[in-house]
Amino acid sequence: MTNWLIGKILGDAAEPGGASAAAAGVAERTRLGQAASIICIALNLVLCLAKGAIGLAVGSVSIVADAFNNLSDASSNIVSLVGFKLASRPPDRGHPYGHGRYEYLAGMVVAVLVTAVGIELLRTSVDKILAPDPVALTPALVAVLVLSIVVKLWMAAFNRAAGERIDSETLIATAADSRNDVISTAVVLACTALSAATGVDLDGWAGLGVGGFILVSGLGLVRGTVNLLLGEAPSPETVDHIREKILSYPGVLGTHDLMIHDYGPGRQFASAHVEMAAEADPIVSHDLLDNIEQDFLSEDSLIMTLHYDPIITNDPGLSDLHNWVADQAATIDAGVSVHDVRRVTGPTHTNVIFDCVRPQGLALSADELRERLTELVRRRYPDAICKITVDESYVSPKQ
Repeated sequence: MTNWLIGKILGDAAEPGGASAAAAGVAERTRLGQAASIICIALNLVLCLAKGAIGLAVGSVSIVADAFNNLSDASSNIVSLVGFKLASRPPDRGHPYGHGRYEYLAGMVVAVLVTAVGIELLRTSVDKILAPDPVALTPALVAVLVLSIVVKLWMAAFNRAAGERIDSETLIATAADSRNDVISTAVVLACTALSAATGVDLDGWAGLGVGGFILVSGLGLVRGTVNLLLGEAPSPETVDHIREKILSYPGVLGTHDLMIHDYGPGRQFASAHVEMAAEADPIVSHDLLDNIEQDFLSEDSLIMTLHYDPIITNDPGLSDLHNWVADQAATIDAGVSVHDVRRVTGPTHTNVIFDCVRPQGLALSADELRERLTELVRRRYPDAICKITVDESYVSPKQ
């Protein structure tokens, strides 16, 4: 059902095994994101009216709170709808990378609203615990809660499928919220039935448990969207894919200094240094780098900029020096890597020149790391003058 509906929304763009989420066009993202938001707005309003009427009729604070939760969900869906619309705006002079981060902002607003619902539900539940009021279990109450569970299960599945299809944190957050609603409504139904059977009023306690669950979930969603806005490190899977793809081309000896910039879903830019033989024809090497960049654009929708690093491959002594320096750096920390190793031999001393990558979380500062590496090099080359450039790692800590 969900895949069929997504296919109908996207039309010709929805092909089985089609483009990845990263490759989905802005038009397809906007179309699916807005359609999902409109569908959820309509369903949440229906559920809100049904639960509100039943909750007021039987005097259940947890059911009324659940109705307001659906109203809050509809508000979140409106925020998502606006977010997708703003994110689809093309680049302009003031925003050359587009407006994709509006979608992240919309996701954060949705997460904040989920958190607010959890806090409000905790407050009303405490009031109900202090002043309990028995809730009557009626067929209409059971029917509307069961209907809510079924509808929210479908909404969770639909939003997650749509979110994964277009790589949308906003829709994935909406799916998580729908999942929370399923759990909360199931708890309300179970406690209402138990209260009717035992005569013990559990309505307030049920609301308290549901409110705590929603609050924790909302805070997790806030943290995830804030990380996106702050610029979190790319996933290890993304880094590995880029590295392996670059290294798969003939003539590429190595790659380093990978940086990935995220300006919204489907709007990623990256740069990296690529090591190639210095003895090769520079025109041929440059042509290969151009081809790699075009392949990333066409196959991954990633705008890649590659820097050519010439490596002398016909000097065995230099290769030995590179390997030795790399081994020494690894004794400091397994995440410390070196590249661009060179040496310039003079009548009185030898310049040993190289770059090293300082991994995130290393206890040593850049200056301390430089001093440690200099000490290690001078144990073998006492007359060496080290010129070491320390680069920071902008990818996952294992790189």
